[in-house]
Amino acid sequence: MNSLKGKSFLKLLDLTPAQIGGLIDAAAAFKKMKKEGIPHKYCEGKNIALVFEKTSTRTRCAFEVAAADLGMHPVYLDPKSSQMGKKESIPDTARVLGRMFDGIEYRGYGQEIVEELAEYSKVPVWNGLTNEFHPTQILADFLTIKEYFGTLSGKKLVYMGDARYNMGNSLMVGCAKMGMHFVACAPKKYFPDKTLVDECLKVAAETGAVLEFIEDPETAVKGAHVIYTDVWVSMGEPAEVWKERIDDLTPYRVTKKLLDVAGNQCKFMHCLPAFHDLKTETGKEIFDKFGIDCMEVTDEVFESEASIVFDEAENRMHTIKAVMAASFCDSLPE
Repeated sequence: MNSLKGKSFLKLLDLTPAQIGGLIDAAAAFKKMKKEGIPHKYCEGKNIALVFEKTSTRTRCAFEVAAADLGMHPVYLDPKSSQMGKKESIPDTARVLGRMFDGIEYRGYGQEIVEELAEYSKVPVWNGLTNEFHPTQILADFLTIKEYFGTLSGKKLVYMGDARYNMGNSLMVGCAKMGMHFVACAPKKYFPDKTLVDECLKVAAETGAVLEFIEDPETAVKGAHVIYTDVWVSMGEPAEVWKERIDDLTPYRVTKKLLDVAGNQCKFMHCLPAFHDLKTETGKEIFDKFGIDCMEVTDEVFESEASIVFDEAENRMHTIKAVMAASFCDSLPE
């Protein structure tokens, strides 16, 4: 029996390790069906709303393709297509959408928004990203790690850079839940919030996970199975913070030297987009202002055999498929 039927997917703290593991297993099964061309319309006839206050390539495409594969009809609402929070309150919007749709995805700002949507809509709501958490990304990351290493328990993941927001928070929570070894490597002021750390330490005491917070990069990455990083300035932050982040975080850039210190077993992961070259408008602007040709990761690492970022990106679709199916189905594929 599927214990997640009828429920929302708002943050990994809400789920047990068994539920997280079940979603990863279901995603692997859906991926196998997709590769073998086996139809899997588990949610035939459902209609879902995709509410995007922040744009995304991977999240939008993953939800839309996953919905189509499952037999659902997705409706995309960008910031200009919804009055939510402007002319209409979040509770009012939620109650309207809940009357028209079977499920709602939200990608945007504060965690309280997605929580309110779930409370008032009375249909399953899925968190596609908030300022605080990005749970669908972590499922994709963990499916990818499991594909390469066979298991999650005991695997060491080092997050390099600003660990105060959704990716650092969610990786820490996920590693705590799944009995992994999580390291946040950054200047101390970029470590996760103490309240969340304390909550994760309680989880880790039950699962056997190890949580560490280390300022020295070479010390942090020794023996790592995964070095993970993200952009230094998150969506919605002002451009003025770039100089401060570049000054503070350049020592935490993922380089070939750092990968070598970790060892031959180490893989590189990034939730994308990544600023590893000058082939983007933002990359060119940063080069013109600060004279650097990459930011959080060098092009050498990003394009290396250790980089598994595109396996990770593909797995967004398969894991999101598992999340949505879990909200509607009595049982999931194994």
